[in-house]
Amino acid sequence: MTDLLPDLEAAADKSLLIVDDDKAFQQRLARAMEKRGFETETADGVKDAVAKVGLKAPAFAIVDMRLEDGSGLDVISAIHQKRPNSRAIILTGYGNIATAVTAVKLGAVDYLAKPADPDDILAALSRKSSDKAPPPENPMSADRVRWEHIQRVYELCDRNVSETARRLSMHRRTLQRILAKRAPR
Repeated sequence: MTDLLPDLEAAADKSLLIVDDDKAFQQRLARAMEKRGFETETADGVKDAVAKVGLKAPAFAIVDMRLEDGSGLDVISAIHQKRPNSRAIILTGYGNIATAVTAVKLGAVDYLAKPADPDDILAALSRKSSDKAPPPENPMSADRVRWEHIQRVYELCDRNVSETARRLSMHRRTLQRILAKRAPR
């Protein structure tokens, strides 16, 4: 994979800030990126991340879109105010075009859906600005995307079926049947 990443290999500063409130995912990703040559630092939320950026802005950043104490877009903005040439990407479980456009306007170089593979993240961080991202080889099916969205809203509603059904404009019994099934492929 290193032959595809000449810019990253030439970079002297390989400081990387990973901002995610899912501690297990954050730690796995930090270990994976350290194996790929980065000097990682982690933050659990916007406040923690902005404080770390204030001390030393990283050369690279991987930021979750939705954090418990705010939006990852605030972290992207803080990074690019301190270090305009840094390369940051947004990870999210909620892909929508408006947020992707905002992230790129604030300085993110890419916008990836969770869970993202460390190799995909590395490729996004090292891709030249003029290069387009390749289309995914095995994209999620529409049924899987729908199921993921329902699961995420369900978790955000503290696993309350009635509240989830109301927010999704869905009948409660229909939602219960969907939740009882396995995830589609």
